[in-house]
Amino acid sequence: MVGGRMIVEWLLFLMAMAMEPVLTGGAPAVDISKMRQLARKNNVTCILVFGDSSVDPGNNNILRTPMKGNFPPYGINFFGGRPTGRFTNGRLATDFIAEALGYTKAIPAFLDPAVKKFDLRYGVSFASAASGYDDFTANISNVLSVRQQLDYFLHYKIHLREAVGKKAANEIIRNSIVVMSMGTNDFIQNYYLDPTRSKQYTIEQYLNFLITRMSRTFQVMHKLGLRKLVTVGVPPVGCMPIVKTIMDTTSCYEEYNRVSSTFNSKIKHTLEAIMASTGMKTAFVDAYGIILNAIDNPKRYGITEISKGCCGTGTVEYGNSCKGMSTCKDPSKYVFWDAVHPTEKMYKIIADEAIASLTTYFLS
Repeated sequence: MVGGRMIVEWLLFLMAMAMEPVLTGGAPAVDISKMRQLARKNNVTCILVFGDSSVDPGNNNILRTPMKGNFPPYGINFFGGRPTGRFTNGRLATDFIAEALGYTKAIPAFLDPAVKKFDLRYGVSFASAASGYDDFTANISNVLSVRQQLDYFLHYKIHLREAVGKKAANEIIRNSIVVMSMGTNDFIQNYYLDPTRSKQYTIEQYLNFLITRMSRTFQVMHKLGLRKLVTVGVPPVGCMPIVKTIMDTTSCYEEYNRVSSTFNSKIKHTLEAIMASTGMKTAFVDAYGIILNAIDNPKRYGITEISKGCCGTGTVEYGNSCKGMSTCKDPSKYVFWDAVHPTEKMYKIIADEAIASLTTYFLS
């Protein structure tokens, strides 16, 4: 494993203070009015979200885990300038997607005690920061595994039926759009940090292990009545500021990017297989290409800083180590908010790409 000892030393230090990824790109301009008309025509009802910190709006707030983002400076550009548990300065890609479809401006966390049964009709997120396709990834940080997120989805179905009736609930679920966004932690937090999986598998074997887990998850989703699935690929992990700091390089660490790219290729093949075997409609959002495009062509997006995050030094801070830190003056000029996660602007760019995919694969 390249740089294994160095990674362990750095990440154990950062974990002790207190991880995750994500997703601007060249998506075509989206006609929101037309999209909402298409959504109504196709009876799209809501968005249901599963994943990690790239789509967790605050489920981790109530968990006994250090993986939280419910404190300043997180959320400084969210409504009211308040931290919600989102690991960025504002909204996530799923928030922008929901707004584009006309549901809500911010997808709520299912575990948020403030969520009312009435709100369930428009969608929720079951995502948990620091989770992954490998249940062991979630166990490391005591967060919600995919299996537990699906268990909460079953609770959601019960509450939804109580709110709107069984027939309407089944209709809402059948016509919902599912967003799945995770995978980065399986590498950064698990394989390259904890020795367990790296002793059991080569990196190629581990990629195949993750794909098997992913495929089973999607099959379970289909059995639970979900029919439209958008999967967000992993970002270029080697371009994260924290990885570049750990590997002592000013450019993206290409070995990690190669693994990210290979995994994304396997995800796309898996989605094709799922669609063929179940009839489930699927779409893939290329977070890798979107972020790399912004890094390679920052002026195109009005970005001036591609190497470090907005929080603290921007080279190592995320989560608890970002707590109370000073920030850059204008996060919209940055690709990364902290040393791991993108800014709200980047999430908006990713959302535009996702919306274009929705229009092409689900609403046309």
